[in-house]
Amino acid sequence: MDRRTFLGVTISGILAQFGSGCARSGVTPSLTSAPRPRGLELEEASIADLAGRMARGDCSSRELVDAYLARIEAVDRKGPALKSVLEINPEAQAIATRLDEERRSKGARGPLHGIPLLVKDNIDTGDRMQTTAGSLALLGTPALRDAHVVARLRDAGAIILGKTNLSEWANMRDSHSVSGWSARGGLTKNPYVLNRNTSGSSSGSASAVAANLAAAAIGTETDGSIVSPAQLCGLVGLKPTVGLVSRAGIIPIAHSQDTAGPMTRTVADTAILLGAIAGADPRDPATSGARAERDYTRFLTRDGARGARIGVLRGERWMTPALMATLDAAIAALRKLGATVVEIEAHAPEEAARAGARALGDIAKAVEAPELEVLLYELKADMAAYLATRTNQPLRTLDDLVKFNVQRAREEMPWFRQDLFDRALQKGPLDTPAYREALVACRKLAREEGIDRTVRENKLDAIVTLTGGVAWVTDFVHGDAITGSMSTLAAVAGYPSITVPCGAVHGLPAGVLFFGPAWSEPALLRIAYAYEQATHLRTKPTFLPSLEN
Repeated sequence: MDRRTFLGVTISGILAQFGSGCARSGVTPSLTSAPRPRGLELEEASIADLAGRMARGDCSSRELVDAYLARIEAVDRKGPALKSVLEINPEAQAIATRLDEERRSKGARGPLHGIPLLVKDNIDTGDRMQTTAGSLALLGTPALRDAHVVARLRDAGAIILGKTNLSEWANMRDSHSVSGWSARGGLTKNPYVLNRNTSGSSSGSASAVAANLAAAAIGTETDGSIVSPAQLCGLVGLKPTVGLVSRAGIIPIAHSQDTAGPMTRTVADTAILLGAIAGADPRDPATSGARAERDYTRFLTRDGARGARIGVLRGERWMTPALMATLDAAIAALRKLGATVVEIEAHAPEEAARAGARALGDIAKAVEAPELEVLLYELKADMAAYLATRTNQPLRTLDDLVKFNVQRAREEMPWFRQDLFDRALQKGPLDTPAYREALVACRKLAREEGIDRTVRENKLDAIVTLTGGVAWVTDFVHGDAITGSMSTLAAVAGYPSITVPCGAVHGLPAGVLFFGPAWSEPALLRIAYAYEQATHLRTKPTFLPSLEN
């Protein structure tokens, strides 16, 4: 199909058959018979938009669910066939109806009352949906209870509309993986250019939210798995401080870095979701000291960057002139907003050496080896601990998963193998000296010598850089061709980071990454919101087959 033909059947054309707004139908609309839109369209609708419409009585939650289901059918199952949504919650419509009745009788619980959301398929839902991390190994044995994150969302009145596809086992199965692919769901496509990658591992969450298949989604990150796919799909994505959001009920990689976080189209929506999911949970000891806020939207002001001191990190080889232009424009915007932006690595290398400090970029590279060592040790231990909670299925260890993949190799390993799983199997317990040494090295490099030192010495509120390179062409033969990433420092430190759209390169979204010390979410949200409101650089997906046509 050439570009002209494809554009003739893009989303606006497909949805015109049955509407993209709130519909009065009592059943899920189909492609052939569905009501016309009435007023508000789903495209780019924020949580506040949808909540306001329901509050005014212009639309019900049930109608929202029906409209999103229709859009998923048109965009995810057919049309561009993004394959971002693995599964629909069979109870979503009934839950929406109950929440509508509750709104009428008692009023709304809050801003998420009746709002349809998606969650990544490594997050437990104690319902009729599956939780598989994209693997066939756990298919058929649903989780026995909600993850803490899911329970918090339900308590807030949100509707879990379905589960999103992901890079299988959160991209920790093989070093030559294809991001966005799972044996259960196939390949998730990038809604901007369909033959380009979504990155991983929260691929489906990013693609679905970018394509307006739900109001927002929850992803998870160990290193880059929220901010990278969010950037490649033109979204806001926030990786919280480790311990701010409970990991109980989430299929793990490594407890020292894992966290869940919001993936949205606006900073305000990210703040709303973060307030709903943050907080202490006895099932996750890391949250015992969580500095959680009930309402992160109170930090959002258009002049939130005024007076802030922000350090800029640049100079990586993958930062092309076109990408650097987007970063330079972001810096100019921040200065115009009243922020002081300083070049934190403008000094000569010999000056840094005399000061006994390495450049942040060099530290990010130095931490990669000990980080992988930590992840391999913790993967083996943490996976066993998680599988022990799934008592209705026989797999108990990482070794069981490896053997399952070998037995089902045609389905599970048609493109890449499981060398990371194999390497993790060779590791000892978490009291092994090699593990402890690697963990100490990670924390010293990323925290003490990295972010903490840089923030302290430069008196910074945040650090800004490019989130990563733009989306690469998906290649099943050679695996991922990642074009650059700056997620590692914050990820290894366990500190927060947020990506915000900052423009595009040849139609492919670019993003700036704000990160800082532990518990600095309020400052990051304040700066990110001010920048977003001053620039408004998110664009709608184009659903092009490729850039070459």
